[in-house]
Amino acid sequence: MRRYLPLALILVLPFSSALAQDKKIEKKVDSVLKLMTLDEKIGQLNQYTGDRDATGPITNNPNKLKDIRDGKLGSMLNVRGAKETREVQEVAMQSRMKIPLIFGLDVIHGYRVTFPIPLAEAASWDLEAMENGARVAARETAASGVHWTFAPMVDIARDPRWGRVMEGAGEDTYLGSKIAFARVKGFQGKGLGNLDAIMACAKHFAAYGAAIAGRDYNAVDMSEHTLWETYLPPFKAAVDAGAATFMNSFNTLNGIPATGSSYLQRDILKGQWKYTGFVVSDWGSIGEMIAHGYAKDKAEAAELAIKAGSDMDMESRSYLPGLAKLVADKKVSVSLIDDAVRRILRKKFELGLFDDPYRFSNEARQEKELNAPENRKAALSMAEKSIVLLKNENQILPLSKSLKKIAVIGPLGKSEKDMQGFWSIAWENDKLVSLYEGLKNKVGDKTELLYAKGCEISDSSKTGFAEAVQVAKQADVIVMAVGETLDMSGEAKSRANIHIPGVQEDLIKAIQATGKPVVVLVMAGRPLIFNWTADHVPAIMYTWWLGSEAGNAMANVLFGDYNPGGKLPMTFPRDEGQIPLYYNYLSTGRPAKNDKDTRYRSAYLDMPNSPKFAFGYGLSYTTFDYSGLTLSKTQITANDKISVSFTLKNTGKYAGEEVVQLYLQDKFASVVRPVKELKDFQKVMLKAGESKTINFTIDKEKLSFYNQQLKWVAEAGDFKLMIGTASNDIKLEKDFTLVN
Repeated sequence: MRRYLPLALILVLPFSSALAQDKKIEKKVDSVLKLMTLDEKIGQLNQYTGDRDATGPITNNPNKLKDIRDGKLGSMLNVRGAKETREVQEVAMQSRMKIPLIFGLDVIHGYRVTFPIPLAEAASWDLEAMENGARVAARETAASGVHWTFAPMVDIARDPRWGRVMEGAGEDTYLGSKIAFARVKGFQGKGLGNLDAIMACAKHFAAYGAAIAGRDYNAVDMSEHTLWETYLPPFKAAVDAGAATFMNSFNTLNGIPATGSSYLQRDILKGQWKYTGFVVSDWGSIGEMIAHGYAKDKAEAAELAIKAGSDMDMESRSYLPGLAKLVADKKVSVSLIDDAVRRILRKKFELGLFDDPYRFSNEARQEKELNAPENRKAALSMAEKSIVLLKNENQILPLSKSLKKIAVIGPLGKSEKDMQGFWSIAWENDKLVSLYEGLKNKVGDKTELLYAKGCEISDSSKTGFAEAVQVAKQADVIVMAVGETLDMSGEAKSRANIHIPGVQEDLIKAIQATGKPVVVLVMAGRPLIFNWTADHVPAIMYTWWLGSEAGNAMANVLFGDYNPGGKLPMTFPRDEGQIPLYYNYLSTGRPAKNDKDTRYRSAYLDMPNSPKFAFGYGLSYTTFDYSGLTLSKTQITANDKISVSFTLKNTGKYAGEEVVQLYLQDKFASVVRPVKELKDFQKVMLKAGESKTINFTIDKEKLSFYNQQLKWVAEAGDFKLMIGTASNDIKLEKDFTLVN
């Protein structure tokens, strides 16, 4: 006879089990901590880099292995591979306390198999796919002996001059928060300790994406209100998802380096948010407080950082020589050091490293996981979802498979390396699929592929144009591959000029002048400016950097085997003079009514206010109709909810996905609100001719904001509900009221 537990007990059991496990780990942490000397405790707060994959300026240290043996290290980054991590861990096991090392690595968009850059993945608006991409990366990484990734980057970024926009989710707080949650879940899987899970690291705490002038490592200056409403929510989402670690940021925030900010790390993160993980500095950022003019030397930098809540020193070599003397001089209490060590030891126990320091360093498992064909399939699917169709006049796309000759023209047409994108892992004999190879795989011997480079990425010379034009004239259609190389976007890759580099747009003009059908593929790590191309070329796709399967994904979309459904996660400006430019701006007392309304208005004399391509924009090979918007109520109290429904119909010839976007505007409030804010979205697949009722719910949370006192409130008043296919293409709207 079966016996069933009461539902209430079933619900309590997992929680009780987790609590018991936490208490068990805390006892173990206490027991280890009591046996440690002060020097050994400080050693746990110290992180060195290995000798490859350096991601910052390296300090030469010939005594690295001796320091590990002496217990002066808690973690290493840029050590990877089952064999290498085992060898280094064996050295750690020769220390007096035999405390295992944590190995960390920048696994930003894939480990062995490279996925699209994070900004490209964000263009998919597919949270499940992004979580799965992080899962694949975690499985491959964990199988290679690495326990920790320095991802996801959850910085909101509204300035495409900043090179690190490629590493994040774009400009929107709501979308960015959802993606942060999904990626943390993907990396950490069912929980730390599982052999396919790695520690996530939410970075960079905080506001790094608002670097002044879009210049990397620069200062940040913003109101408390903007910090809380725009830049902090994705970090809170990472906390809610269980992110094991945080990384502080290089920037100052209102005059205080984030690394030395007690407000960010102790008051908010470890205080209000009750965060129990640990905080690692960014590379050298503790020592860099000297260059900021905030600390006079490394000893003072160490004091400021540990007091502020920075638990682990990545590569600045400030904690190891400085903290012991600071304790002796009674400038730093042992309790502060104990708290930091406790947080780090806790993660080592959760990972199971005390039970078996080598449990992730399994060469057989590594060999199997790194060659799993399903991993490349996942990368291909993610790449297809990340492509954004910007223009398709006269339905040039999808291309016919009966074409006799296709010309591939442009400096990125045969590039493999650039498809990998910045922040990717270097591998010998890597298999990266170029656009040319992807098209060849698609058409086989049925279609002749022609090729001409035309120019280099940053060329000022047009000597290759003649050959490119001659090749183009022989083809039925021209596919052009232009944009940036992988080293033009990323960390320390800020650009004042974000137009398509060199003479590439002149090459596009020359090919367009042949009169042949032209499709331009723009490959980049950031939004670029290409106004002439946008105005004159009939078909344009933004393909970012798509990773290992880039060429196959582009070919699938070009020929219609995959119908593009991506939407832009960042606004594309017309010119650098508009930056920062984003959709959810605040209205002014003198708003411009349209692009020509410039007289004593908030407008430019020489350019429209509007972007070239708006946030949320992206086309499909099919078309969608929005109709029949209904609200269950038009007046609610804070305890009520509104059920929203409408009909979405695929009115075209192809099955396709539409990202339905819901925006709200609080018309009048105690703090001026944005003209619209994304508050929900759904990605919906419909067959040709198919209709579906789409449902949303509006509740108090969606209507709330931070008031002048930084309290999260919903105020009575009038709201506008907007539903559309892009932030500037609203199809349906209705008003409703929140009453006391």
